[in-house]
Amino acid sequence: MSKVQATSTTWACRGTIVHIKTFAQPQLLVDHIVIIGPTEDGGTIQAICSGDKEPEVCSRFDIDTQSIVRLEEGELLCPGFIDLHVHAPQYSYTGTATDRPVMEWLNTYAFPRETAHSDSDAATKEYMKLCNRLVAHGTTTVLIFGTIYKAACQRLALCLQAQGLRGFVGKVCMDRQSPDGYSETTSDSLADTEAFIKWVQQLQDDKIHAVVTPRFVPTCTPELLQGLGQLAAQFDTPIQSHISESFDEVEYSSALHPENAGGDTALFDKAGLLRQRAVMAHGTCLTDPELKVLGQRGTALAHCPLSNFFFGDRVLHVRHAMQLGVKIGLGTDVAGGYSPSMLNAMRSCVIASRALCMSQYATMAPQLQTPAPPQTEPNPTRQNLTGVATAASAEPGDSFCIPAGSRKEVQAANLLDWKGAFWLATVGGAQALGLEKICGTLEVGKAFDALRVDTRNAAAFDVFPADTPMDIFQKFVNLGDDRNIKAVWVGGKLVHQKAS
Repeated sequence: MSKVQATSTTWACRGTIVHIKTFAQPQLLVDHIVIIGPTEDGGTIQAICSGDKEPEVCSRFDIDTQSIVRLEEGELLCPGFIDLHVHAPQYSYTGTATDRPVMEWLNTYAFPRETAHSDSDAATKEYMKLCNRLVAHGTTTVLIFGTIYKAACQRLALCLQAQGLRGFVGKVCMDRQSPDGYSETTSDSLADTEAFIKWVQQLQDDKIHAVVTPRFVPTCTPELLQGLGQLAAQFDTPIQSHISESFDEVEYSSALHPENAGGDTALFDKAGLLRQRAVMAHGTCLTDPELKVLGQRGTALAHCPLSNFFFGDRVLHVRHAMQLGVKIGLGTDVAGGYSPSMLNAMRSCVIASRALCMSQYATMAPQLQTPAPPQTEPNPTRQNLTGVATAASAEPGDSFCIPAGSRKEVQAANLLDWKGAFWLATVGGAQALGLEKICGTLEVGKAFDALRVDTRNAAAFDVFPADTPMDIFQKFVNLGDDRNIKAVWVGGKLVHQKAS
């Protein structure tokens, strides 16, 4: 596990900063110096100013200029990533088991692996590897599912603490429709959840939080959901679960609750589980009325685009949900998502938005199912790439073309690019967890949760003389990996440093 290095003094870091305060509008601060306060005070950013102000700002904060952490040419600072959905006990089979629908997948892979975590010592070894992997990929905050076993969840919290991460940990609750040997009574589930909350509070670590965690509607009775809603209100804890995540899950929930016309949303809402700092994973099958309820309650969605391709049956309409008032961040969904990298989650997010456009094109043009016959005459109005009309050779399938105006409307309503995905992975996640005043951007008053990105390593991508700093950062988002993450800080503490 990477060594956590704290500092009791104010220190400084100088280099180029990239962060994103407004959706899809990244900000580049070339050659700036950041002043970071002592870690025991949260490692908050005290000042940010242009590099030419170094002598006066260092004098003001009594910093020896020889001690400044100076980024080299080709290096950048950016905010740490916030992963809104991870299943810690599933990490050991990450990269496998993507071959079955979600309900069958749970019984075949997830539940047996989670049952094995009744052995807390064995679980701890896996959790340590997971924590080290997450931070190496630039994750500084994680919202994470444990198991039904309180002792193993306590070990998970301690592993996150030892790694120096911001960890939001949930003891999973499930009192029905669960495998023999991996289920709880309602009373035991509630009692262990309350005990876990109190145990985490006794850690007195403002970076480690207990999360009320009903697994999802199929495995939780209404009585359990109601009791968990009361615990969340009593202790003011965050909440996490899964909501309307696939066709088979929706069918299962409907069969269990034929009297309920409002889906998972109505059941969670009745139990008081939709509120600020509640984060529901997936939501691919939510209706507009259900999305509006989430928006009204302040509940966020953890968009897990990679696992949605395997299990979600539909693409989450991110922009539409945001327009309805829903807060959204990104999740890797280890191990339903086969990568623990938030960079991969960002890329999958962009691809998913393009898949959504394609599906909407198909509904706009049903004639795509029956292509038109090839033209036999040149089309005098066809344009070349410069927009000049040309009588080029005939091309088949004019009926395949969606008018440009219609395409632009669909794209404006659906498309996300790397900038939007970067916002979701930082600011979006912070808003979901109520951390927007603490992290997500690199601003005065916020904690220094940051990545030192080294783009000089040609193993992942190449940089050319014509590339601007923003071009280089875009390459990192689209092509980079853990080899480019040289150092990671959380609350001003150095929690990961790549070996030289």
